[in-house]
Amino acid sequence: MQHTRADLNKQTAEVSAMFDGVAERYDLLNSILSFGQDRAWRRATVAAVAPRPGERILDLAAGTAKSSTPFADAGAVVFPTDLSMGMLRVGKSHQPGLDFVNGDALHLPYADEVFDAVTISYGLRNVERTVEALAELHRVTRPGGRIVVNEFSTPTAGVFRFLYEEVALRAVPLVARISSNPVAYGYLAESILAWPDQAGLADLMVAAGWRDVEWQNLTGGIIALHRARKH
Repeated sequence: MQHTRADLNKQTAEVSAMFDGVAERYDLLNSILSFGQDRAWRRATVAAVAPRPGERILDLAAGTAKSSTPFADAGAVVFPTDLSMGMLRVGKSHQPGLDFVNGDALHLPYADEVFDAVTISYGLRNVERTVEALAELHRVTRPGGRIVVNEFSTPTAGVFRFLYEEVALRAVPLVARISSNPVAYGYLAESILAWPDQAGLADLMVAAGWRDVEWQNLTGGIIALHRARKH
């Protein structure tokens, strides 16, 4: 069986096919590779979005919708949206009550200014053109609305950063051999190493039109939550 992985050019079709190939065990491997920290990171993301009953929330790169369910539980109307049909199929089998949408981050299938909040977790670094994706999210957000980006980032302590980049990330493809597509995790580790640091992503958000950008480091900066508003 030939396994699919994307390269760092992040061609849309390659990224979609790669995530189709890891869909079945994606959530399990996330938990294993993060030593269970993914649950705490998800809770922090929900707290940053601060969903309210009746709000319309776009959860982009929602995958199997583990990230979307807390918004629905809070009474918001959530739209789990993802490029990968494989991920959406797995998500629909687990969460049949949610309305899943197949959509490209660069061409969102939504009208202007329809969402109170937009969020994307671990997906922005897989988009071919980051600023364009952030601008699309800006387009579909109402004035006064908010964005939360949950993404891997740069650990702040030097020794911790070395251990993370030179040991932990390089072990990811080996641990991922239990997945249905182990070679894809080589790309995922490489994409984390190639991703901008906290200030770099903040600059990209400003370039896309977002204002009042701030970030919160989680687990020493392995993850950063970036928040901003549309004026």
